[in-house]
Order: sequence, then structure tokens, then C-alpha cells
Amino acid sequence: MRVYGKFCIIAWSNQDKMNTRRRFIKQSIIGAASIGAIGELSAGAKSTKMTKPIVISTWDFGVAANQDAWGILKSGGKALDAVERGVMVAEADLSNTTVGKGGYPDRDGHVTLDACIMDSEGNCGSVAAMEHIAHPIQVARLVMEKTPHVMLVGEGALQFALENGFKRDNLLTPPAEKAWKEWLKGKKYAPVMNIENQSFNKERLPGNKYNHDTIGMLALDASGNLSGACTTSGMAFKMHGRVGDSPIIGAGLYVDNEIGAATSTGVGEEVMRTVGSFLVVELMRQGYSPRDACREAVERIVKKKPDIAKDIQVGFLALNKNGEYGSFALQEGFTFAVCEAGNQEQVIKGEHYYK
Repeated sequence: MRVYGKFCIIAWSNQDKMNTRRRFIKQSIIGAASIGAIGELSAGAKSTKMTKPIVISTWDFGVAANQDAWGILKSGGKALDAVERGVMVAEADLSNTTVGKGGYPDRDGHVTLDACIMDSEGNCGSVAAMEHIAHPIQVARLVMEKTPHVMLVGEGALQFALENGFKRDNLLTPPAEKAWKEWLKGKKYAPVMNIENQSFNKERLPGNKYNHDTIGMLALDASGNLSGACTTSGMAFKMHGRVGDSPIIGAGLYVDNEIGAATSTGVGEEVMRTVGSFLVVELMRQGYSPRDACREAVERIVKKKPDIAKDIQVGFLALNKNGEYGSFALQEGFTFAVCEAGNQEQVIKGEHYYK
């Protein structure tokens, strides 16, 4: 190397060039091996062979929802139509106190519903804090297809629904009203984990009536396209106007047709703080398996809010482009339903962080 005033000239010998080339090749080999190792560790036991069509959804009540979705998928229908039809089953089930017309009201006695839907092309629509419409997922799809917006809320969402032919309905069912009046006696808000999993709670939580949650559904159709839907009545006896993660694109649901899709369930505030479903999909983009991506998203919540995380439930569910699926939750008790050719009524216990 020679220096002339402010300028420096570096002369490379043939040996320098050879050593640099060797270092570059060595580093490239090490890097490729590392990437391969990550892929192997993240792959899990499930084969990487393409599995389609397939539909998965949160909680035990996802079984019935999956059946309606499967009716569309098995005949070559679109994933978007399948997830919309599927979650409508939960919305119409009056015994389901966490979704749709059977959902419990807020602390002022209003049943407010949230929902979102997203297709393989990145189109999405959602409604939040909407009253008087029993199937918010249908309104969310219309927001996606008929407006330049992604989300409509409250009175605006209701107005849009009524203008598009939906009928106003009284969503406060007698059982929900009775539960609300009972709650008013003490006005204590303490959501119970895993209320959706009746088999899990049969012995652990006898007589429990108060709940929070959602159904999230993800589907991969025969054409290899992904879509997702999410719908809920939100936390029982929440503050009027409260909206959780379920209608928030990137929090309660996210779909990237090149990579995969994810949805969440549980206490939405913690999912929103980490943009959880988007995080899961981005981790899959980096090579994580669906299960490992969900676990990392759960651990992110624990790291950010350890004092809160130990007392709540949050679960993530993911499906990648190959039809591989996985989940992970904060606490024991989370389940999800899977429907695919040859195995149409499978309920799987999700893994969990806290033992």
C-alpha cells in the first residue's frame, strides 16, 4: 500500500486475491450449511409434501365450522369462500358465547361483533364494534369487495350492512342477558382462560359462564391459494367500544400467499402489541416451521409482558404454503381442529409455554 497525500492506493497481489477468494468460498459454505440446519430444525415431523386442500381453525368448535368449509374445498372451491362459510357456523351457533349472536354483551349490555377476512391476493376487509348484524364476517367481505377501505366500525359498519341488504337483529339472547345481569351484581371483570375448550374446563372450571374469544380459520384450496377469516363477540362484559385483535389485519389474522397464513386467539391486547399473526408469517418467511413460528410469537409476548403473560391465554395457529400446520399457546388448554382428505374431524391439543 502506498500513500500519496490524502489518497491511498492499495495494490493487491495474486496471493491476496487467492486468500480473499478462499475466505469468501468458506464463508459461503458455512452460511449455506447454517441455513440448511435452520430449515431442518424447523421442519418438524410433518412431511414437506404439499397437502391440499386443507382447513384448520381454533378451538374444539372449529370441527363443525371446518365441515362446512370442507364442503367447498373438496369440490374445488376457493379458500376465501370456504373460510367465510366455515366461520358462519360458529356465528350462528347460539350455544357459542364467544362468537356471533350467542356472544355475551359488553358491560352496558350491548353485543358488539368484530370480524375480518383476507384472501390470497392481499385483499382484506373488517368490521369492529358492530351491533345488530348476526354475521359480521359477511359484512367484512363486502367491505373488502365493495369499498376502497379495509375497516368500518360501529354505526358506520351497521349503516353499510343495512344498505347492502342485511337485516337488523337483536343479538342479546336470553341466556346472554341473564349472564350479564348476574355479572352486574359484582361487576368484576376476570376473563377465564380456555373457556372455549369445554372438555378442558369440564373438571377445572365447573359452573364457569364468563369468557372471551374468537374463531380463526385458515384454508389452502386445491389451486394452492390461501385465505383466512376471524370473528368474535370479544371479551364478555368488556368496556363499551373495546376492540381486540380479531378484526385487526396483522394482529388477529394475516395471509401471505407466497408463505402462509396465521391467526390468533385469546386476550387480544397482547396480540396487538406484538402484531402477532403478521409476526408468525414473517417468521415462516425466514424458514421457521408453523409450530416454531407460533412458539416464537408466544415467547415475544412473554418477553414484553411477563407479569401479564402468566395469567392470560394467547394461542397462535399457522398454515404454510405446503399445507403444514402448527400452533403454540401461553397456557395449557388450547386446541385446534384440522380437516383434510382422509382425516376430517381431528382435534389437536396445542403445545404451550407455561407448564
